[in-house]
Amino acid sequence: MAAHSLFNTSSGIAAPLRAIRNSLLSLTLTLAGLLAITFVMSAFSPIDPALQQVGDHASAATYAQARHALDLDAPLPERFGHYLVRLGHGDLGLSTATGQPVAAELREVFPATFELSTLALLISAITGIGLALLSARWPGGWVDSVIRVISLIGSSVPIFWLGLVSLALFYAHWHWAGGPGRLDDAYEYTIDMPTGLVLIDSWRSGMPGAFDSAIKHMLLPALLLASYVLGSIARLTRTSLLGELHQEYVTLARAKGAGQSWILVHHVLPNCMGPMLTVIALAYTSLLQGAVLTETVFARPGIGRYLTNALFYGDVPAILGATLVLGVAFILINGITDMLVRLLDPRLR
Repeated sequence: MAAHSLFNTSSGIAAPLRAIRNSLLSLTLTLAGLLAITFVMSAFSPIDPALQQVGDHASAATYAQARHALDLDAPLPERFGHYLVRLGHGDLGLSTATGQPVAAELREVFPATFELSTLALLISAITGIGLALLSARWPGGWVDSVIRVISLIGSSVPIFWLGLVSLALFYAHWHWAGGPGRLDDAYEYTIDMPTGLVLIDSWRSGMPGAFDSAIKHMLLPALLLASYVLGSIARLTRTSLLGELHQEYVTLARAKGAGQSWILVHHVLPNCMGPMLTVIALAYTSLLQGAVLTETVFARPGIGRYLTNALFYGDVPAILGATLVLGVAFILINGITDMLVRLLDPRLR
């Protein structure tokens, strides 16, 4: 009996460990593929970094010296090796537009994107799951129809157009929201930003009105960004909930006298955790993409605006650095979600 119990315990531990190992292997291979792709993009970019650095009127000797300094005259495999070594030391090169290290610039702007995207994800996930529960509680009714229309509108309207219209109405006309930027001008250059997260730094500054200013400037872009994925979360969660309502355990719960709302919240919702985690992870990656437009429209300093400016100036190191950071964020989010889904759902182990 003891041996049987020990065997079951070992088997119970082995399955999650196997799920974690498979997820880590997949994560490593995807990261390796991303590094190879960003290197190939850099190597075959139509923009010549050496020519961009020395200018069109430089001599051949100066141009050759710049190519050697940038490691452009080495064979591709050797350049790829140097690229991996530099990445290992956190070196993403120098921005040709500002002359500053790309890694340092990304460390300054990424917290703003992380803050905005995470807040938008919390709003969209809580609201989307709530709408999906209401829709599944009364499927086919007027509540379901209204929620489906709202979800469709949220997914269909371009976010940059919605952002411009919202700025015109809620900021310029009604003065309900803060304008472009992360703070009012009175606080923009007087508050230290050690974390790069404006809500935390403004609250810690203790300056009267600073936190309220940060909230006013954050609310509108966060709501707009949340509306970008709200429809997807609500529709996919609703479909998952309605599918689970036909399972035998739901029939048994009804036979025991449980109400529909109780069944949805206490039985069906926990069993939909795997699909919901996948939907929310996909939504998070979409929010990071959507932040590019939102930060540009609202003039918020973030990795999206940084990438847009880099594209305008043809700043290849900055473009590749921002692409690499966003790609790593996508891979980590999906990898962690895949690991959690495998751990939570025994059918996938």
